[in-house]
Amino acid sequence: MTGVNKMSDIYYKIKTSISLIGKATSVFLFLSFNSFWKYGKVDQSEVIGQNNNYVNTQNLLGGIGAETSEFFISLFGISAYLIVSITFILSFKLLFNIKKIKYLNLIIHHIFLIIWIPLMLSKYSQGIICGKTGIYSSSILIPLIGNIGITLLLILTLFLYIVIGFNVTSNKIKKLKEYFLYVLNQTINKIKEKRNLKYNLKSNTIRDSKPGILEIKPNDTDLNQNFTTTKVKTNEKSQIVVEIAQKEKVSDQNNLKLKDATEKYIYPSLDLLKNYEKNDISIDKNEVEKNKKLIEDTLKDFKIDVTVKRATVGPTITLYEIVPDEGVRISKIKNLENDIALRIKAIGVRIIAPLPGKGTVGIEVPNQKPTIVSMKNVLESEKFQNSNFELPIALGKTISNETFILDLTKMPHLLIAGATGQGKSVGLNAVLCSILYKKHPSEIKFILVDPKKVELTLYNRIKKHFLAQLPNDNDAIITDTKKVVKTLKSLCLEMDNRYEMLKKAEVRNIQEYNDKIKSNSSNNNEHKFLPYLVLVIDEFADLIMTAGKEVEIPIARLAQLARAIGIHLIIATQRPTTNIITGTIKANFPTRIAFRVIQGIDSKTIIDTVGANQLIGRGDMLISTGSSLSRIQCAFIDTSEVDKLTTFIGNQLSDTKPFELPVEAENVEVNVKNIEERDPLFKEAALLIVMHQQGSTSMIQRKLKLGYNRAGRIVDQLESAGILGPLEGSKGRKVLVQTEDELNQII
Repeated sequence: MTGVNKMSDIYYKIKTSISLIGKATSVFLFLSFNSFWKYGKVDQSEVIGQNNNYVNTQNLLGGIGAETSEFFISLFGISAYLIVSITFILSFKLLFNIKKIKYLNLIIHHIFLIIWIPLMLSKYSQGIICGKTGIYSSSILIPLIGNIGITLLLILTLFLYIVIGFNVTSNKIKKLKEYFLYVLNQTINKIKEKRNLKYNLKSNTIRDSKPGILEIKPNDTDLNQNFTTTKVKTNEKSQIVVEIAQKEKVSDQNNLKLKDATEKYIYPSLDLLKNYEKNDISIDKNEVEKNKKLIEDTLKDFKIDVTVKRATVGPTITLYEIVPDEGVRISKIKNLENDIALRIKAIGVRIIAPLPGKGTVGIEVPNQKPTIVSMKNVLESEKFQNSNFELPIALGKTISNETFILDLTKMPHLLIAGATGQGKSVGLNAVLCSILYKKHPSEIKFILVDPKKVELTLYNRIKKHFLAQLPNDNDAIITDTKKVVKTLKSLCLEMDNRYEMLKKAEVRNIQEYNDKIKSNSSNNNEHKFLPYLVLVIDEFADLIMTAGKEVEIPIARLAQLARAIGIHLIIATQRPTTNIITGTIKANFPTRIAFRVIQGIDSKTIIDTVGANQLIGRGDMLISTGSSLSRIQCAFIDTSEVDKLTTFIGNQLSDTKPFELPVEAENVEVNVKNIEERDPLFKEAALLIVMHQQGSTSMIQRKLKLGYNRAGRIVDQLESAGILGPLEGSKGRKVLVQTEDELNQII
């Protein structure tokens, strides 16, 4: 008996051990599969080919988890989870010996589903969701029986599986039918009850389910209180007079001021945007392996030994990270861009040496089959939908296929440059549309400047909702240079007015101001909600050529001061030269986007480094945020999508007119006595100050060769005339006049 007991104990221990191993395996597979959907695309470069270094894998269960999930999910797709379920159930059955669970039935169920589900999913997707099993089975069956035949086969096999696998009998079908009819009748009765209730309300009576009447009396003292109801005895007749329509009308009038504008405005749906077939990144393993070998061989020909550590596949670019051997100078690798491009037969290869924070050298190679990054795909991403940014801008996707989003309020201004046809206009549309999808018309207004007169015309439809303009101006899209100058001056005036409002409200920025308004902590009638103002200029070079300093000076002033009060600038140009993008402009635009340019010097003008000349075009861009440089594939949105979006918004009713910018006072009253007492060199000194935009006594002394006392008197006269501001300690005086035309009006 002792021997039998020992054998029984050994059998129990083995059974328990196998069961626990099975449970642990199922948990391991479940976690690795879940992690695959988030990190699989990043980890694929680690598990491709002969690379066994799993240091950089992102899977929760490390390199083995990445390998396992890659194998099963690429083979079976989403039905790979059935392997988790059968492993867990079998180990559970083994441990507790549950008689209801039969091994044969369990295995048959799982084998059927692991074949049927991928085939079904292959009809709707050829991606990783159906796996190689689905793609292979559909590729065999489609030539034989066609798509309709596959559909019939799927339906037939599913019914057979349900009938045979679950032992469906006529009695079970009868019970199911009775239950369905019961649920249907209950639903119909509820609908009828709701309709009768609504009808009785209109006829001023509500009858109880029992014979009787509920009497409804309006409360005259407080229209917002509920109706009082009293039950009446059976068969008792009562005259009920309830003026429901009149009550609702009065209540609506009383509560009209309390209704928020957001209740009327309908945010645009993502269905307005296009779906593109080629939207998911497809990784060509053969191409990746081939390029790895070509990079290693090319560098080896120049006696540089390197190891390709990993490859990150993006929508249009694949980033290969290489580790050079000790003693190899990075500058040698950097100088071989053209040689690598020649060997790989690529349009342009960009080498990043070294990659920031990684200790490797990056080689960016264009994909042979680029993927379209649609605007819809970017906007429906979880990152954009859950964004808490004040003014979120969805620009596109990074090399690692992550949605790239920035907050315009943190930029705080954006400069876009690049050669003709490389994606600037599409980029501007992406910026505008991403804000339109997130913000309410009361929260933001755009000032659109379009010297080319054709790029931004579609946005004229939303002028009552989202655009700002000068008073008595018919067209909200500004195309005339003279109007641009007036608008910029008006924006400067708006900026000054807003700063005064912030000063009175004792807050530091527009967010604090609007929060104070919403919380009703400021009851002053002068305080009103301030929307963000975004100035968009499509072709800045044309304005600089025609207006020069009249445009550059107010833009520089707005860029320096307007951030805190919610005015932001977005400027685009196709001529990234130093006379267009001056030092003053660059200093105040830390965030800059560079699309493809022809020469390296143009790239340096935009982002202070070469690289934009090595882009491949069609929305490929580099964005510099001051501290980092990222390569992004810009989201694509075509004219028809913008057309649908602006039409949808423009067709909505709007109680407001376009936001009107303040107009600068034309006449300045000047004391006649002060005019008579002016120095003979007053006008010459005023012209000098406006030209140099610097008001100091020492400059007037030096330029006009005057003594200190006389120059000081002229400065005082300039201040009283409104040309110079008061002395502000060590900062000096502020020049209040920007152009010679303004000066002539004052003089």
